[in-house]
Amino acid sequence: MAAPRRLLRVLPAGYRERLMDLAEEVSFAQGERIFEERGRADRFWIIRSGTVTLDLRLGGPKPTAVSSLDTGDLLGWSWLFPPYEWDFGAEALSPVRAYEFQGPEVQALCDEDPAFGYALLRVIAEILAYRVRAARARLLDLFAPHAGNR
Repeated sequence: MAAPRRLLRVLPAGYRERLMDLAEEVSFAQGERIFEERGRADRFWIIRSGTVTLDLRLGGPKPTAVSSLDTGDLLGWSWLFPPYEWDFGAEALSPVRAYEFQGPEVQALCDEDPAFGYALLRVIAEILAYRVRAARARLLDLFAPHAGNR
């Protein structure tokens, strides 16, 4: 499986500059919750350094980690689609520095410049497609050995 594409690395330079004009530098302490599953999704981040875990609440006292994101990765896509709620929770596994973007500002830029919007959404779609394939592979690794025991 090919490595995920990094948004800032593959977005054409002019579009990258326009996006970065909207960036705010933020940081999260180790163990800090960045967002909660089903919370209001109105922003996203590009991780500059550190590691973030994505998790789900499966009924236990603590969320269950399902994936991790590192330097250069996109964190958050639920700001793109109604109902604008996070599908996962996120927590800083280590100290994290990131660029933060407000979803409504980025959406307005996409509406103003459809070519920019297409380029941005295409890269985000490729990142999400990679993550779906990776999740599928993990699930097959976990459950395929047990499928023959029915």
